Amino acid sequence: MTKPVPPLAPKRPHRIEQLGRARVDDYAWMKDENWQQVLRDPKTLRADVRTHLDAENAYTKAMLAETEGLQAQMFAEMKGRIKEDDSSVPAPDGPWDYYVRYDLGAQHPIHARRPRGKAAGEQVLLDEEALSKGKPFFQVGAASHSPDHALYAWAADEQGSEYYTVRVKDLATGQELGTPIESAYGDFTFSPDSQWIFWIWRDENARPSKVFRRPAGGGEDVLVYEELDEGMFLGVGTASDDSHVLIHVGNQETTEIWLIPAADPTAAPVVTEPRVVGVKYSLDHWTDRWVVRTNADGAVDFKLAVSDAAVPAKAAWRDWIAHQPGRYITGFAAFAGHLVRAERVNALDRLVVTGRDGTEHEVGFGEEAYALNLEGGYEYQTTTARFVYQSPTTPRQTYDYDLATRERTLRKTQEIPSGHDPARYVARRLYAKAHDGEEVPVTVLMLKDTPLDGSAPLLLYGYGSYGHAMEPSFSIRNLSLVDRGWIWATAHIRGGSDKGWGWFLDGRKEKKPNSFTDFIACAEHLIGQGYGARGRVAAYGGSAGGMLMGAVANLRPELWGAIIAAVPFVDVLNTMSDTTLPLTPPEWPEWGNPLEDPAAYDLIAGYSPYDQVSAQAYPPVLATGGLSDPRVTYWEPAKWVAKLREFSAGEAPILLKINMEAGHGGASGRFDFLKEIALDYAFAVWALEKGWEKA
Repeated sequence: MTKPVPPLAPKRPHRIEQLGRARVDDYAWMKDENWQQVLRDPKTLRADVRTHLDAENAYTKAMLAETEGLQAQMFAEMKGRIKEDDSSVPAPDGPWDYYVRYDLGAQHPIHARRPRGKAAGEQVLLDEEALSKGKPFFQVGAASHSPDHALYAWAADEQGSEYYTVRVKDLATGQELGTPIESAYGDFTFSPDSQWIFWIWRDENARPSKVFRRPAGGGEDVLVYEELDEGMFLGVGTASDDSHVLIHVGNQETTEIWLIPAADPTAAPVVTEPRVVGVKYSLDHWTDRWVVRTNADGAVDFKLAVSDAAVPAKAAWRDWIAHQPGRYITGFAAFAGHLVRAERVNALDRLVVTGRDGTEHEVGFGEEAYALNLEGGYEYQTTTARFVYQSPTTPRQTYDYDLATRERTLRKTQEIPSGHDPARYVARRLYAKAHDGEEVPVTVLMLKDTPLDGSAPLLLYGYGSYGHAMEPSFSIRNLSLVDRGWIWATAHIRGGSDKGWGWFLDGRKEKKPNSFTDFIACAEHLIGQGYGARGRVAAYGGSAGGMLMGAVANLRPELWGAIIAAVPFVDVLNTMSDTTLPLTPPEWPEWGNPLEDPAAYDLIAGYSPYDQVSAQAYPPVLATGGLSDPRVTYWEPAKWVAKLREFSAGEAPILLKINMEAGHGGASGRFDFLKEIALDYAFAVWALEKGWEKA
């Protein structure tokens, strides 16, 4: 059989001069100049780019042809762990219980309701499966009933570009009301009186820049708020006690919130506390006072304040729950008689309940590594809060918790139709020593009888950006590797908030290299403890975690037996220098601004995976992307793969798989998405079994 030949990307040198510095990008041609149009209509992709991407996909398919059986087997295993006719625990709201459910074989759910406390009388609100028929991509963002239960609205993306269309339906007649809202963000909210819908417009550069209001039953759109700073994101919501509509403005380091009283939804919004760079806050109205979560005044891991003012400016905040270094207050939920705050200490979650009288108690669990999340509900006048508990060995358990009596009621345990015995597995929490002495948590999942002599294949997963914590949750997917004797490890590196907000701050901007060296330290610690062996570790990460993959491939290629980079953010310097891209200005607080700051330019140039590719022996690489992805554009992995092939020594294959019908999240169906994961995992098995010489 003829060995597949990788596509040879032509080099078309493009010189870029910036801040007195110059660089040459040989593969800049892969970026379609009309990329905004491609997001909305992929058929408009330039012919030479499409030809190249099709060739890359064909090469990857040919190279991985021998894994197709394994892919199919892994997909069947993952699908077999999903209860196909599953349904959520109903969420009560007034006279109704609201829930989503799946029919057998369905890729998308049905949104429905039935009379509260009843098992019969279902009314279908939205049938995603029916709407998705004949569409290669279909994804619903926000979906919600109006507070008076008369209307239902949903935002749908049919391209993967994250341009949503919002529709509103009359639940009595089933008829859509008014014209659809086009070019919307996937976020909207009804006013508490159900008369208005507030929605966010996405501009020609795919940025959320304006908030509009229109009558819920259809009518003219009225501009409510316009954000002139391209570096800010927008969100809309309502206070828990339905007293206000809230407009959220912010980025990774700065927040501003505007209020509209529910008593007058057409009133102009009023700012609470004007934005100050570096100060974040969120707030909610708790019957007679505001509760504010903030990092102001040096509260790195956040504190809670209260205010009795109608408009709670910072001058009116009074400290309530004081800042404690290392105790990261991640959020809170307000109920009429109680407030529940979520905290994270040393990569473990807990909930703390505070009564109106000031008494407190904690909700926690005793496993070595677990995730505990408060679920949102519709009702304010209730003593019932809902939370989900899970661990790497324990499937999701949904509890209703009585905030007054402290009674836990298990409402649902995630069912694994093909079977799951937690006793077969062991989850451990290890700590790796970083270069500066910091202890980096690592969560490990493996079969109890897996030997720790370096013989087991090891997969190390990481992310480490934007303050996102990698929670030690249960995964139906990871078991397809673990059950084959693999060890799955998650590195809780800096750049995430696993050990607090300071953990995030120590992995951003000028401290970004800590994320990369932390990940390498985790790999070396696991190897030293017998969890893996040098050259037999598969490193896995997506999006900003894909940047991590590119960085560690450049820094320590000999450690890895495979690199899986899903929708990888690898062309950091070029992307952060392109102000037309959707996320560039909003992400300067995370990475720095290389257009104006020479130090930021030099820092990014020093680690940007695409710019740092060099002549050395790289391990096997699988990079994936989506043609309609507005977050990490398709040309980032395409350019990176071309440059890796140009410079890499040895025979290790460099593969690219671009989904020509999806965006950042990959395939939209719950089963189709698993096929993409099965491809990633089969590549890891294939690469480590082949054991390519890297030089």
